[in-house]
Amino acid sequence: MKEMTTLQLNAQIWRDMGKLADNEPMMKRVAKYLHKLVAEKEADPTLLTKEEFFTRIDKAEKQIEQGACTTFDNVDDMNKWLDAL
Repeated sequence: MKEMTTLQLNAQIWRDMGKLADNEPMMKRVAKYLHKLVAEKEADPTLLTKEEFFTRIDKAEKQIEQGACTTFDNVDDMNKWLDAL
């Protein structure tokens, strides 16, 4: 399967769900699995989609360009900074 954008995946999911809409047992399985995925995502906020990951990278690169970042010369300085948060 070729790589799809989030929008394409969304459309494909809705098309596929439409094919199951009249099958209550299958819809219950879909709902149960979706609930499991949502719980997984909520339990681990570090889980990112590819789009979320690259959005964060873009944001960080813009902050670096603007000089709005903190750098450290060694691990001890970084740890002191983190402890102060």
